[in-house]
Amino acid sequence: MKKMFCHSLIGLVLLAAMACHIATKTTATAQVGTIQPASTPVSIIAAPVAWTQKLIDLGTIKKGEKRSTQFEFTNTSGVPLKIYHVDACECTRVEFPRGVIPPGEKRRLDVLFDSEKKDASETISINVFFEKPSAPTDAPMIEVVQYKYEFGTRE
Repeated sequence: MKKMFCHSLIGLVLLAAMACHIATKTTATAQVGTIQPASTPVSIIAAPVAWTQKLIDLGTIKKGEKRSTQFEFTNTSGVPLKIYHVDACECTRVEFPRGVIPPGEKRRLDVLFDSEKKDASETISINVFFEKPSAPTDAPMIEVVQYKYEFGTRE
């Protein structure tokens, strides 16, 4: 059940991310090769944080091995932020900063991966949900970081 929820949530996050990456709407006229901008401009929401790395390669992992890593970020939004939820695969434990993160401040996610139930190489996504403490009813800002590993065998 957790796995189905995780996959459903990841799917929703990916759909939201794709919608946020549309830079400009365009409409084609009857003339071939002519593209006209849409009458309504599309606003682009900047990422609320800057990550030092969004993808970390853990290298080769053997079944049952545990690995830790960190994702460091800086609040670049110009307003205080708070992480109110982080989710990932059940093989991943994430410790994240509690409380308000002032603009310009650096923080990190501490990640522990346990390969005990894994049988193949994979890229794992970690979804980080940010909110503005001054406007908690605004839509959440979602950032996705990932780590990957190559699966080896236990010796």
